[in-house]
Amino acid sequence: MTRATVLGTRALNRATLARQLLLDRADVPVLDAVAHLCGLQAQEPQEPFTGLWSRLRAFDPLVLSDLLVRRSLVRTHLMRRTVHLVTADDALAWRARHEAMLRRRVLGTYRRELEGVDLAELAAAGRAVMSDGEPRTMTELARAVAERWPDPGPRPLGEMLIAALVPMAQMPPRGLWRSKAGVRNVPLASWLGRELEPPPPDGSDPVGQVLVRRYLTAFGPAATADLRAWCGVTGLPAAVAAVREELVAFRDDRGRELLDLPDAPRPDPGTPAPVRFLPAFDNVILGYDDRTRIIDDAHRGLSVAGARVVLVDGRVAATWTVTAGTVIVTPLGRLSPADRVSVAEEGEALASFLSGHESHRVRIDAL
Repeated sequence: MTRATVLGTRALNRATLARQLLLDRADVPVLDAVAHLCGLQAQEPQEPFTGLWSRLRAFDPLVLSDLLVRRSLVRTHLMRRTVHLVTADDALAWRARHEAMLRRRVLGTYRRELEGVDLAELAAAGRAVMSDGEPRTMTELARAVAERWPDPGPRPLGEMLIAALVPMAQMPPRGLWRSKAGVRNVPLASWLGRELEPPPPDGSDPVGQVLVRRYLTAFGPAATADLRAWCGVTGLPAAVAAVREELVAFRDDRGRELLDLPDAPRPDPGTPAPVRFLPAFDNVILGYDDRTRIIDDAHRGLSVAGARVVLVDGRVAATWTVTAGTVIVTPLGRLSPADRVSVAEEGEALASFLSGHESHRVRIDAL
């Protein structure tokens, strides 16, 4: 393949499905799957279970819970300032590279409230409070430092501390299977028993280069704008330039340059794609700037709003919810009779998974 090779929307769709373990369910351990996917967005704590069920054969949700309890996986603020479920190794290696972005995004919301607050002093105060090893909610931590900074209010102080200044882990039972526990935070290094990897003193960006390779493994082929949309960090063009000789280049239908790893899977565009149910905020949609490979622009806002979606022939074709053990599917357009059968079959399997095999009910609403 050459730089002039154009990959159409369907070719990109099938490549994405293959990288995201959605073309065929994978027979890999849960920890390896989370690492391969570069984590799963997880601000809604039960959603990663559906995401992995749709990607792995014989997925046991208790295995995921056990990995959280054993601290092999961790819930922490990372890409795009959202809570992600990532491996402990990735959390420790990537967190410092994301810190500037995390601060910038919190300030984007609370710049006026935090005006005049010395963030280095606030970080030191937050670390001092958390040094006693006690888990705290965001509000509890904010109130502990509010006497020194009374003007901003607890929400801006808490968000800046928890999401940006003091790397935190959300400790179990938050994020365990069928748990509804609230968020209690502990310092990430303390929870994992290892220090975060610091930025290199020479100003190089090895983590940025790792992010480029890992992103393309799970999401490629993709443009640099897609990479930036996935993680939110700046300075990645230099990292891309540093590894460019390792990569191959394509074009999409819009003429954008797409980069990829040379040996990564790019299935034939005619490869059949099975029905898949995706959780809210699934990265297969949010991980791109141009999402047309998997969702029509008319429906782009669904993923941002937290709608759970159904893929039919690899594209978003419906939304779904669960009420009283019944998976309810709402099509976005006409489904063929064959597609309705496939959606119903996968929906029954999902209902069984979510209910602990107590329900197989699925309902497909009319347009």
